[in-house]
Amino acid sequence: MYGPQGNGGGSARRPAQRSAKVTVPEIRSRKGISPIAMVTAYDFTMARLLDEGGADMLLVGDSLGMVVQGHNTTLPVTVEEICYHGRAVARGARRAHVVGDMPFMSFQLSPVHALENAGRMMKEGSFESIKLEGGAEIAEHVRRIVAAGIPVMGHLGLTPQSVHAMGGFKVQGKGDEAAERLIADARTLDEAGVYAIVLEAIPPDLAQEVTAAVSVPTIGIGAGAGCDGQVLVCYDLLGMFRELTPKFAKRFAEVGDQIVEATRAYVDEVQSRTFPAAEHSFKPNGPRRAPVAAAPAKPEFPPADEIPAHWQTH
Repeated sequence: MYGPQGNGGGSARRPAQRSAKVTVPEIRSRKGISPIAMVTAYDFTMARLLDEGGADMLLVGDSLGMVVQGHNTTLPVTVEEICYHGRAVARGARRAHVVGDMPFMSFQLSPVHALENAGRMMKEGSFESIKLEGGAEIAEHVRRIVAAGIPVMGHLGLTPQSVHAMGGFKVQGKGDEAAERLIADARTLDEAGVYAIVLEAIPPDLAQEVTAAVSVPTIGIGAGAGCDGQVLVCYDLLGMFRELTPKFAKRFAEVGDQIVEATRAYVDEVQSRTFPAAEHSFKPNGPRRAPVAAAPAKPEFPPADEIPAHWQTH
């Protein structure tokens, strides 16, 4: 899957007190009651800001392969990379539940292989649950992982790890046969024990059908407003990723433009020597009480032809 302003030292807006940590049972209990807001995050600073903004869930998505690493797909991302970013995000999340994407080929080989990597992600990535793509074909994988005490989120519709099999990033579930298969996959994942299911790039009426057919919350991305929650890539939400703008990605800010303009202003002031100004510098030492002692003179050596023969090496 793919207030008041403060000074330069940080935002003046701070939560009065730390809210209770969002848990899997709470997420399940919000189906049909209170919409769930999930956002991707890949580092400590962004995680802390999104958490403070009220995000319920932070997904360390394999989308980092595209928006952080610059690849054309999510396929190159490794378990090690997901865990690295997961640790950073976990340190920034005070309230939000932190989910980790299982990367391509970290779970497909077998249920045992999936369990091993899911456990590794929980231990090494500081995740509180994991997400994996697929339907009925990975149901046993889900059962094994859940039985080990690891919460699992499903992902149906456009599954980016299957981008080549799908012929690109295209809407899924179109037509009766595809729709019925997707609903059946959702029910199978529900029975296997997932606590939520991401529905990506499917028709909104189909998303509503899936939502009604399962007992767990659905979280949509390009699946309409009928899901139990929504998820967006943080760089899309903030208007920072310019290489690709999906139809479903609403830009709630244009931070990318602000970064470019701020950088230009910084470069201009550095080159014109107006930055740093006095207010950005520490207090000067002032006049020194005594002059700095001169460095001792370096010894002078006589020319080579004046060096006594017995000093010379042979």
